[in-house]
Amino acid sequence: MTTQAHTAQRELGVVAGFDGSPHSEGALRRAAEIAARRDLPLTVVTAYRARTQFYATYAALPAEPEAEVKRRQAEELVHSASTLLDELPHGPGTLTVVEGDSVGALAEMSRRAELMVLGSRGVGGFLGRIIGSVADALPAHAHCPTLVVPSREVPADGPVVVGTDFSPTGRRAVEIAAQEAVERGVPLKIVVALPRPDSGEYWYPTLSEGAAELIRLRRGELEQELDEKLVALRESVPGLEVTGEVTVGVPALVLKQAARDAQLTVVGSRGRGAVASALLGSVSRAVLHGADGPVLVVPAEEAEDTGEEQAGEA
Repeated sequence: MTTQAHTAQRELGVVAGFDGSPHSEGALRRAAEIAARRDLPLTVVTAYRARTQFYATYAALPAEPEAEVKRRQAEELVHSASTLLDELPHGPGTLTVVEGDSVGALAEMSRRAELMVLGSRGVGGFLGRIIGSVADALPAHAHCPTLVVPSREVPADGPVVVGTDFSPTGRRAVEIAAQEAVERGVPLKIVVALPRPDSGEYWYPTLSEGAAELIRLRRGELEQELDEKLVALRESVPGLEVTGEVTVGVPALVLKQAARDAQLTVVGSRGRGAVASALLGSVSRAVLHGADGPVLVVPAEEAEDTGEEQAGEA
């Protein structure tokens, strides 16, 4: 699957964050499967950060500087992944360590990656500050899609479900979700949520009509746009089985309900919400926190990261 326009420059391929936790081992297995299936390089990375230390006397200086200790520990940790890699289809992969804040280090690596893969929880200091930390923060800053993998097993025959609001990022999420569905040989389900006018979660062109009439009109517009998208996808993506629905309700809850049996849920990093400054939209964040299965967060195209994309959140 091509996830970025400049794939020739993304030499790291599929990047798996590894901290030795069971969640990161599961993420590494998933990353290796994807890399093998797409014939991409596999990179395994551990991040470390050495604190600045001050010592009152020369005698208090440690025999080995903390930065060197931290790096050696990180190298030992990432090389422990080699045993697991020997059992996986891709082969050895590339093992590397990076110094710095874990989110910043991984975000920088994502400039040269096709896909970042993280476990939803870890052991602390790297992936580990549970969801709400690296696995929560990286999708907002990554320059390629980020796959967050929980420990829970998901149905192997479940569909790929994508939530969209037809913003540029939402449309890109649909395109990538379609490629994921074809690659996995499963159906694609497109979900469009329509918040009620009094929820404050969505902008309606006019509030002069009653709520019921506004919903009816807007639902008709979205269903027409969805139908056009379904036709276009069936024509442009051979072999794709795709359906769609427009549902009135809170977007995060609508998407969670639709994705309860999904093997993968796909969302854009942000779309047409009410908070322009949010890097990761409220729906995307809620899905990351509430989904039972893997979640793929798709960022905006960097060339398009202006104008309408800066007008809201997913």
